[in-house]
Amino acid sequence: MARGFGGGGGGFGGANMSNLMKQAQKMQKDMERIKEELAEMTVEATAGGGAVKVVATCDKTIREMTIEPEVVDPEDIEMLQDLIVAAVNEALRKAEETSAAEIGKVTGGLGGGMPGLF
Repeated sequence: MARGFGGGGGGFGGANMSNLMKQAQKMQKDMERIKEELAEMTVEATAGGGAVKVVATCDKTIREMTIEPEVVDPEDIEMLQDLIVAAVNEALRKAEETSAAEIGKVTGGLGGGMPGLF
């Protein structure tokens, strides 16, 4: 005799579904909290031995950039552009890495494949 999905006997209803919903709501609240924290958390990256420094938030917003005057050479603007691109890309990479680690703490390794939560 087959058992249905509802009722007792370890089906999909009742307390199990209630617990699952509570866990999902808690995870969603935790994700919102993490999202707010990531907007304030910063990472720093440099290029050219520190000639260009970029500070970004972990929600991938560039907050600050510092360029040492000695690296500004009107005869070699391309080098400065390359240093800026390198520093920005490294800052964004660090921001993504930090963000993924923080989100992983909440999702317990379920990864970013949770549409609608973040």
